[in-house]
Amino acid sequence: MSFRELTMVDVRELLRRFQAGEAVRRSARECGADRKTVKRYYEAAKLCGVRAGVELTDELVGEVGERVQARPAPPPSDAWRALVPVRDRIEAWLRAERPLRLVRIRELLAREGIAVSYSTLRRYAQREFGFGGPRVTVRLADTPPGEEAQVDFGHVAWITDVTGQRRKLWALIVTLSYSRHMFVWPSLTQTVADVCEGLDEAWRFFGGVARRVVLDNASSMVTVPNAQAPVLQRSFREYAQARGILADPARVRRPQDKGRVENAVPYVRERWADGERFLDLADSRRSAAAWCRDVAGQRVHGTTRAVPLTVFEAEEKAHLLPPPQERFDVPTWGLAKVHPDHHLQVARSLYSVPTAYIGRQLDYRLDSKTVRFYGGLELVKVHARVAQGKRSTDPADYPRTRTAYALRSVDALVAAAQERGPSIGAFAQKLLGGPLPWSKMRQAQALVRLCDRYGVERVEAACQRAIGFEVYDVPRIERLLKLARACEADGEAVGKVVQLPGRFARAPELFATRRPTDGGAP
Repeated sequence: MSFRELTMVDVRELLRRFQAGEAVRRSARECGADRKTVKRYYEAAKLCGVRAGVELTDELVGEVGERVQARPAPPPSDAWRALVPVRDRIEAWLRAERPLRLVRIRELLAREGIAVSYSTLRRYAQREFGFGGPRVTVRLADTPPGEEAQVDFGHVAWITDVTGQRRKLWALIVTLSYSRHMFVWPSLTQTVADVCEGLDEAWRFFGGVARRVVLDNASSMVTVPNAQAPVLQRSFREYAQARGILADPARVRRPQDKGRVENAVPYVRERWADGERFLDLADSRRSAAAWCRDVAGQRVHGTTRAVPLTVFEAEEKAHLLPPPQERFDVPTWGLAKVHPDHHLQVARSLYSVPTAYIGRQLDYRLDSKTVRFYGGLELVKVHARVAQGKRSTDPADYPRTRTAYALRSVDALVAAAQERGPSIGAFAQKLLGGPLPWSKMRQAQALVRLCDRYGVERVEAACQRAIGFEVYDVPRIERLLKLARACEADGEAVGKVVQLPGRFARAPELFATRRPTDGGAP
């Protein structure tokens, strides 16, 4: 008879026959066990105090079985005994802040003459320190109604878009943990806008919002998938704040963290998408919503053995938060550098910020209506969004002395000239009074600068003389001032504008119409 280890039920049956006084041979024949085995159980029963009338408890049966089935531990091998003296060092290597791998530990031990196989070292570490033991999981307690929803993305089908291109059809699957009621939102991409839109549609489908959402680690939702300190994508974090939900990303490669939605991906693919032909994306979304309500919601769930839609309507729906009433305006976050002209480029448009931020990089938040700029925790500037190629400039962002120049203000130039002198102001007003004042703005700016270079009195006199001759040309004014300064250097009149002879002036007698007589008058 081949070896067969007896179970708890088998041992209990042998002890019951022992109490009845049945012979070893008969018990072995009727129980299908070897006579020697039955004899050992009978002897162990006597040692454990089993007799007629004693209740065969699980503890007593287990004690008898342990006496028979216990095997002496084999003596340790030479390799095992070689590891005992270095036990503390192996433990220190395994429990260091940066633990060593067993392969490296084996190499270090080999340098000291302790040559053991990798399998021996691994068994030693497992038995002594619990290293690499069997995988252990625990079943989490069920969440209260309306408390949790689990979210996952999955590829479910192929679809042909409006351009005739064959593209992957993704599905955002949202499953309520308590009732197992689910919602499917097909999309062609997995952007943050798709996630926010799909979740909003799910809340409208359910008629409420779950308080906590267990997320997949898609980059549209989680940018740093760290188990202890995950970092949510900025736009998605704003969505969670706007809807009043707590986002809880699952760990990477830990599907059990969102097990209630993980198995829904193949279920959706096989029971909804396979064999279907969708006209377009909108048709697939209508089909998915109807399937969630009429098929997935009406089935008997394999785990709960209840109909999800029935449980949802009766026990969970009333505990959800109110559904959203308006669409979430998904923002876009980024970094932009402030250029010397006080502007940043965002989405091919230009926006101004104050002078103090020139050269710095600012965070920007762009939505459909506004653009906000942040320097750390400080809100720097808010602009209304403009079309691509346009600019939004706030004059207050410029230095006070540069505002008029930047805005090409004609009135500001005339006012600046009038502050320096009445003739200078009148000259500037005449200069800029034509139909195209912007073509003369640089001359007007040069006129104001001449006051700083040559003095207001000289420029005032030059402008007064130019107005008398109706000559409105700033380069001529500048030439007059340069000549006056040259004459001053030669020791001539100081503080006056020198009256220079006309370049083409002729003697008065050349204009006489009669020849003079010797006697006097003609």
